[in-house]
Amino acid sequence: MNEIQKAKKILNILNKIYPKTSIPLKHKNKFTLLVSVLLSAQTTDVNVNNVTKNIYTKYNKPEHFVKLGRKKIENLIKKIGIFRIKAKSVYLLSKQLLQKHKGKVPENFDDLEELPGVGHKTASVVMAQGFGHPAFPVDTHIHRLAQRWGLTNGKNVIQTEKDLKKLFPKKNWNKLHLQIIYYGREYCKARECYGLTCKICTTCYPNRKKPIKTKKA
Repeated sequence: MNEIQKAKKILNILNKIYPKTSIPLKHKNKFTLLVSVLLSAQTTDVNVNNVTKNIYTKYNKPEHFVKLGRKKIENLIKKIGIFRIKAKSVYLLSKQLLQKHKGKVPENFDDLEELPGVGHKTASVVMAQGFGHPAFPVDTHIHRLAQRWGLTNGKNVIQTEKDLKKLFPKKNWNKLHLQIIYYGREYCKARECYGLTCKICTTCYPNRKKPIKTKKA
């Protein structure tokens, strides 16, 4: 079975299990989505949602966070990992949005990736989930699964993103990246499946006998 055949089978399986996909990070607008995605690095979406549910009712615009200042932002998000670095990024990107973009989240990759603390993956999530533009955000989670399923031999998320974009139709990208995340959390867990037990792994590799080791992103 080649990569294209695997991709078709994977798409069919995911569409059956997850015909609809909700955005896992709770947000009020495009700005709070951007902030939540930034905060979600090296922590869980559940943790971010638990913290931000009490923040976004009061503070949901760049001017709110600039007025708060870094120390107060730190206090608000201190239950989230590396909160000092993230608080600095939230403060500085809020400032930059006001200075350069009239307080609006820009609708293009170049301007998004110029914002403090915003990398390509974060920008991709905002473009896909915030604006509805075709994008394929690839984090270490998706990178690991794509290797396990034989869709890429990329050694980093950049290569994996390129490979996945070639294999799947553009119209599926936005939904698919969420489907893969949900499937990985539920069925193809890092320490449970090892490429041997879930439906996708056994469909793509029915004769696999040994656990698959994935290359670090």
